[in-house]
Amino acid sequence: MTKIRGSSLKKKFHQGLRRLFGVLPSHLRFKIYRQMVECDPSPDARLELKIADTQAELEDCFKLLHGAYVASGFMLPDPSGMRVTIYHALPTTTTLCAKYDGKVVGTISMIREGVFGFPLQSVFDLQQVRAKGGNIAEISALAVHPDFRATGGAILFPLMKFMHQYCTEYFDTRHLVIAVNPEKIELYEALLFFERLQANVVDQYDFANGAPAVGATLDLKHAAEVFKAGYKGRPSRKNLHRYFFLQSLPNIKLPKRRYFTTNDPVMTPALLDYFFNEKSKVFEAMDDRKKSLLWSIYDLIEYRRVLPMLSGTALESHPLRRHQRYSIRCPAQIHFELNGVPRNFVLNIIEISLSGFQAECRIDVPLQMSGHASIVLGSADKSEITAVALRSKVTDAGVFYGFRVEEPDDVWRACVTALEMGQTSADLSMA
Repeated sequence: MTKIRGSSLKKKFHQGLRRLFGVLPSHLRFKIYRQMVECDPSPDARLELKIADTQAELEDCFKLLHGAYVASGFMLPDPSGMRVTIYHALPTTTTLCAKYDGKVVGTISMIREGVFGFPLQSVFDLQQVRAKGGNIAEISALAVHPDFRATGGAILFPLMKFMHQYCTEYFDTRHLVIAVNPEKIELYEALLFFERLQANVVDQYDFANGAPAVGATLDLKHAAEVFKAGYKGRPSRKNLHRYFFLQSLPNIKLPKRRYFTTNDPVMTPALLDYFFNEKSKVFEAMDDRKKSLLWSIYDLIEYRRVLPMLSGTALESHPLRRHQRYSIRCPAQIHFELNGVPRNFVLNIIEISLSGFQAECRIDVPLQMSGHASIVLGSADKSEITAVALRSKVTDAGVFYGFRVEEPDDVWRACVTALEMGQTSADLSMA
């Protein structure tokens, strides 16, 4: 009885402190939050941060996430003991893990917009974010092992730093969006400078078992200057600008890529079957449209036996364009002779096939004219081809051109073959 009474008094005391803290002006509350930051520039060597790409790592991440979500009331217990969603099946989703002494102690997922969109767009308006251009990724599925939650950010901050570095350098992402519990939103505003998507709180966010949620966004293009101003004069261990933008952590194991791809798919047929058929009913619960979209991504014969069949309708009756498993962004130049005057145009290629490619250019490219293109497909792979710009399309994000490749060279063929036949990002390195 004494323990129960003591626990009740402690809870009331903390609630009272929160109420007192809540009456302070927001700029004072945010200042106090930033004073509480403690980031270690030299974490223990036993801490490793990497992309979760094995069955054991993914399973540990999903189990850790399940425990955290059930404890918070964001999901009901699942028989598998894991939280697995349809977004985890997509090549446009990357799950990171923090491992300590070989054990997964933290995880976070980045869901870049793919064939299923992303969870929060069903309840939050992203029109203003989209108007700025650039890819959007929802930061989701964050969990830290209970044994490490009271360590002052020893796992959380390295995981956040890894997420930030991966999104900016490897994931071709400009905007981060989040949907968090209203009680947590000020931490993201104060420490990470997220801005709310809309003033009101969504009463029921279905992706979190109907819990209330607040949406927020961070523009990574301007994040460095915002962090620099916010943490100006702070000592090194309490300065997230220095930590995120100026320091490197040897604990972070960044992906090794042969080509300039911008995602790291890890789902082999065996992993898809294990997580989405055997351990959960995610595939079974999908509607025909989502099933068809999944087939349009995983179109290799090896995946056919594990993908969900359409209910009562043949797959062929759902004609959808093929969706690539890999996204790409590589620099290129194309040379034209215009009225006897040589001109070079700088391109940013975003999609390739054996017979053509799509690219962005900041100046007008002449249409229906052959030019010599030099395309850097990877750090050691440069293709020299003849190409013709067939069409252009003006969008809010820029002007994009569709090119036909007249005769692909061996480097181009090898890259396209690797992208079409590789199951996971690791396969590209072995191509």
